[in-house]
Parts: sequence; C-alpha cells; structure tokens
Amino acid sequence: MNRFFAIMLAIIFASITISSACVAQPSDWIRFTLQSQRDHDQLRASFRQERNGRDHNNWSTGLKPSELIGLNVVGFYTAGSRPIAFAVVREAGRLDCSGNGGGSYASGNCRFAANPQFTRLLVSRGIGRPSHDQAFGLMAVDARRELIDSVAAARYPTPSIDDLTALSALGVNGRYIADLARAGYRPQAIHSLIEFKALGITPEWIGGLNRLGYANIPSDELVQLKALNITPEFIAGFDRIGYRHLPVDTLVQLKALNITPEFVGSTVGARATLPPVNELVELKIFGSRRSR
Repeated sequence: MNRFFAIMLAIIFASITISSACVAQPSDWIRFTLQSQRDHDQLRASFRQERNGRDHNNWSTGLKPSELIGLNVVGFYTAGSRPIAFAVVREAGRLDCSGNGGGSYASGNCRFAANPQFTRLLVSRGIGRPSHDQAFGLMAVDARRELIDSVAAARYPTPSIDDLTALSALGVNGRYIADLARAGYRPQAIHSLIEFKALGITPEWIGGLNRLGYANIPSDELVQLKALNITPEFIAGFDRIGYRHLPVDTLVQLKALNITPEFVGSTVGARATLPPVNELVELKIFGSRRSR
C-alpha cells in the first residue's frame, strides 16, 4: 500500500509545482489565461509562473465567474479586446490579475499575496509557517480554517503544511471526518486519513460492509479492500453461492486473481459440495496456463 500512497500523493501535487520564493520581483509575475467552456457555469483558468525558462508555480482549474471577483463577464464574452481585471480571494491568500480579453478569452499577469491571518493561524496551531510557494499551493487547493479545526477536534496529530495541502486537494472536510468517526473509524495518522479519502473510502461504503457482517475490521484491511475495488456486491455474490463471510485476506486474493462468483459458477458447475478456496485458486491459475 505504501507504493500506492506515494503515487496518490504524486498525483495530488502534480498540478502545483512548489519551490522557494521571496520578495516579489518582475519574474514573480504569474501569467494567467481564461477560456470559456461548453458549460458556461465555469471558466477554465490557468496560472503559470516561469523562472529561468522553467515552469515554477502552475495551477489550472475551473472557476465560476462569481469566484473571479470584479471580472466583467459580459466584456469577457463580447468580441474584441478590452482591459480585464479580477481577483481570486481565498482564506489562504489572493491573486490579483489584470490583462486583456474578449471573445471568450483573456490573458495577463497576476500577483499572489498570502493572507497574514491564515499564516498566523498555521503558526499558532503548530502546522508551520509556509513559504511563499507553499502559501500559493494552499490557496490553490482552497485550504480552510474549518478543516484545521476539524482535524484538531478529532484529535488527529498536527498536520504538516504538505499534509494540509493534500487533505484540501482531496476535499477532506469536517463532515467527512465526523462521518468516518460515526462509522467507527478515526485513522491513527494524518497520512491514513489522506489515504482513506484518496481511495474513496466513504461511510456509505463502510456501511455496506457492515451489513454483510464486516463491521469494525481494521483500517489497513479497509484499505486493501478498497484499493482492489472490492465492493459489497462482490462479497454478497460469494455469499449467495455458499462462500459466506470469507476472511478479508481471502477476498483480496480472489479479487487479485479475478476469481468472481461468475467464474466459480462456470467452473464448479453442479458439484454437490463447493471446493475450498485454495482449489479455486489452483483452477484459476492452472486453468489460465493450460488455455495459453
């Protein structure tokens, strides 16, 4: 699971390239482009900073026009070219942008400023003081005080700035943390909480396992089940054909080998008694080899 977790974190941070920055110089301008999308409820916004000819900070996302404070939406869509200005304001900081646009496209430059109050909050909670670029990343993923408060209230270990960025990027919030707790799960580490959310472990999915008799199974076993996309329906299929309440490690083995209830039905046929699981494994492995 560690390799999977590392891959997930790499995906989370792929859209934000972070390194050190100090006082804003001309090279610290962030280039922006705005483009219309088929769904006019959002605009495609891209922000890119180059240093020494290389991409430095990059962020691309869909934003509602209301999130682009001060944007002349009519002017943006009208043919021609005219001055365009807007701001993206979030708890962690703000981007102030200006340029030219029209005909459903705009481009120009932005400056980023961290929110001093949010920085003081991070320091006061022991999370740390973010660098300029870490603050940009926190703004990009819309890190909020509500998440910081919820993590603390649930008595998780204090997150690092990178942890907070990952949690925010994945959309972890107080409701998700509280719902997990009500389902009986409070992962012991921040990284485990990140892993839960990255895999899509939800209270509803946990509830489906509970109804099949898999209540209060260890968190690491939940991760194994979800990583292989073992659903309550997959488990219920084995229950129906007579393999009731199989151990988690057995379910993992069956799923990894693509041994399904349908495979068992087509292979076993009308036997009076069901073969043991290890025989199913042998049938799958050696049967596949013979068919090559």
